Amino acid sequence: MGQIEIITANTAAAIAAKLCRVQVVSAYPITPQTPVTEELAAMVESGDLKAEYITVESEHSALASVVAASQVGARVFTATSANGLLYMHEMLHWAAGSRVPIVMACVNRGVGAPWTILNDQQDTIAQRDTGWIQMYCRNSQEVIDTMIQAYRIAEQIQIPIMVCYDGFILSHASTPVDVPSQDEVDRFLPSLEDRSGIDGKTPMNVNPLILSDPRPDANGVLMPGYMEFRYRLQQDILGSLEAIKSVDNEFRDTFGRSWGGSVWGYRMDDAEHAIVSMGSLASECTVAADQLRREGIKAGVVGVRVYRPFPSSQIIEFLSGVRTATFFEKDVSYGYQGALAMDAKAAMYESKSRPEISSYVVGLGGRDVRPEQLAEATLKCVNGPVQHCWLNVSG
Repeated sequence: MGQIEIITANTAAAIAAKLCRVQVVSAYPITPQTPVTEELAAMVESGDLKAEYITVESEHSALASVVAASQVGARVFTATSANGLLYMHEMLHWAAGSRVPIVMACVNRGVGAPWTILNDQQDTIAQRDTGWIQMYCRNSQEVIDTMIQAYRIAEQIQIPIMVCYDGFILSHASTPVDVPSQDEVDRFLPSLEDRSGIDGKTPMNVNPLILSDPRPDANGVLMPGYMEFRYRLQQDILGSLEAIKSVDNEFRDTFGRSWGGSVWGYRMDDAEHAIVSMGSLASECTVAADQLRREGIKAGVVGVRVYRPFPSSQIIEFLSGVRTATFFEKDVSYGYQGALAMDAKAAMYESKSRPEISSYVVGLGGRDVRPEQLAEATLKCVNGPVQHCWLNVSG
C-alpha cells in the first residue's frame, strides 16, 4: 500500500519518475522546474534511483539526449518550463516524429519578454502543434497519478507526452499526496518493451532524409513518404483518446482514483451554465460554481484534462445541454483569443445545440484570480455573452 506524504507537485513528479523506474534522466534547470531535476539528481547520486543522469548545457540538449536514449529502448524523463520549453521547440518536433515515448513534466510559467517567473500556460499552449499529447493537472495528486498513467499511454501508442502543471501554485505548494507503493506501480506499469530494432550489431540510420512520395525499399516493399508519416502521427494522436480513457479506468481499478480520462465534470448533471478551464484554475472554478449555486444559478464546471488531442466529442457532450459556456484560460493566441475557447468553438460548430460561448483571458504572469471574480464574470455571461475579454487588466 502507498502512504500519505505532504509534498509539492515538483516532488510528486520526481517521485513518479522514480516509481516508474526511469533509466535515463536529462534536464536543464529553470525556475520553477528546478526542484524536479534536483531531487532526481539526488536520488541518482544516493543510489535510490538506478538511472543515468545526463548533465547538459541547455534544454535543447536535454531533450536531444532523452530522444536518443529512448530510441535505443530506455525509459526516459525530462522536465522544463517557459523559455526552456521554447528552446526545445525543434527537438519537440523531432521527438514526436521519431515516435519515442518520452514523458516530460512541464511546469507552466509565463514566457519572456518581459521576464516573469510566475505562472500562466502560454508556454505549453504555444507548443500545442508539435505532435505531443498534452495533459493538464489540477493538483499534486493528479500530477503523480498522471505521470504514472502517461508512461502507460506513451509506451502503448509510441507518442511523447507533456504532463503540465502550474508553476508555484502547484509546483511549490505542499499538500497531502497519496504516494503509491513501488509494488503497485510495478503491477500497473510493466517493463518497457524495446521496439527500436537497434541491437548495436547492425549499422542503421534513424530518421534519414526521405522523399515526398512512397518508394520501395531494398526488398521491394513500398515504404511511406513524408506525408504518410505525418498522417500516421495524426491518426494515432486522435486515437489516443481511447487509450487515455482506458488507462485512467485501469488506474482507478488499481489505485482507487480516476481523473476523468480526457475531460471531467463538476455538478454538471443539472447544470444550465458551464464554466470551462484547465489545470489548477479549473479547481478555482469549482469554488465559483458553488458560489453561483448558492445564488440560485445552476452552474457546473467542465475541466479539460487533455488539450491535445483535443477531446471534441467529450466537449460537445458536456456543453450541448447548457445555455451558456464561459471559458477562463491562462493563455492567448495573439491576434485572436484564448486557444481553449477557440478550439471549443470549432468543436461546437458540429453540434445542433450550441450554448452562448464567452471567453476570458486571465492570470497571465501570475496575476491573481479569485473564485469570486470567476463567479462574477460568469454571472455577467449568464446575462449576455461576452465574446472575448481580459479579466482584471487595466488599460
